[in-house]
Amino acid sequence: MLTNLTAGPVRVRTPATSANLGPGFDALGLALGLYDDVAAEVVSGGVRVTVTGQGAGELPDDDRHLVVRAMRAAFDVLGVQPDGLSVECVNRIPQARGLGSSSAAIVAGVLLARALVVDGEHRLDDAGALRLAAEIEGHPDNVAPCLLGGFTVAWSEPGGARAVSLPVADAVRPTVFVPAERGLTATARAVLPATVPHGDAALTAGRAALLVHALTTDPGLLLPATVDRLHQDYRAAGMQGTSFLVNALRAAGVAAVVSGAGPTVLALSEPPADFPVGTDWEIWQLPIDVSGARVARGRLGHAERDPVAAGRKS
Repeated sequence: MLTNLTAGPVRVRTPATSANLGPGFDALGLALGLYDDVAAEVVSGGVRVTVTGQGAGELPDDDRHLVVRAMRAAFDVLGVQPDGLSVECVNRIPQARGLGSSSAAIVAGVLLARALVVDGEHRLDDAGALRLAAEIEGHPDNVAPCLLGGFTVAWSEPGGARAVSLPVADAVRPTVFVPAERGLTATARAVLPATVPHGDAALTAGRAALLVHALTTDPGLLLPATVDRLHQDYRAAGMQGTSFLVNALRAAGVAAVVSGAGPTVLALSEPPADFPVGTDWEIWQLPIDVSGARVARGRLGHAERDPVAAGRKS
């Protein structure tokens, strides 16, 4: 089987993502210019994972690491399973904050495995990579923008996940408000009701459609386009600081939403310079990533190993 593997290491850069964007629950996502860098190569035996930056000292350093688990899943699809792997992760995406850290790891693993297999892109094309990443993650709203870049609309069919990427209007300037506290997607999903009132569903569907227009064509409509009644109010009790900040920003005319399952807050329009945020939040102004995950040959370089080298923060 080893003859089907390529020689030498490969590396991938994966962007942070924000999903839902208010009314686009489990469907809409945005790639942001903050990146994890991961390199991997096949070795003679055993699995070694090193982590620098976010998650260092707490993430697994063996087969349990999510990058390795995603690599193993992709190798199964590709029909080859190496005995040993060496993986180096330089993480800048905060863990468990609603900025797609798990999706970045999954996408990195799938693409690294594909790049380590001869004819990997023919055996597992981009559509297949999306389907596999969404299957591992459980939903496609974060893995789609991580893979494709830009603003994505994702959906699931009997054959698996699909997505399209759309260009974002130049006037959209994302800002994220990142708290020290963490959140778990499973916990945030557990509080959602099995059904919602028809009126709430109808209103949210209309605003999701409007959001596609606002993000791509008319950012002046972002505030009404980000109204949601499917998930954010139900999650508010478990993220009181997040809910308070979202409501305060929106009262100031800022199109603010919960980023993914939270607790990070995403503002799609620029907050006032004098807005009183407080000391509990790190405020990062991030560009929109338009390229998605990028694969290259070779090990991580000096700049890529710097845990604060990628992404713009304020």
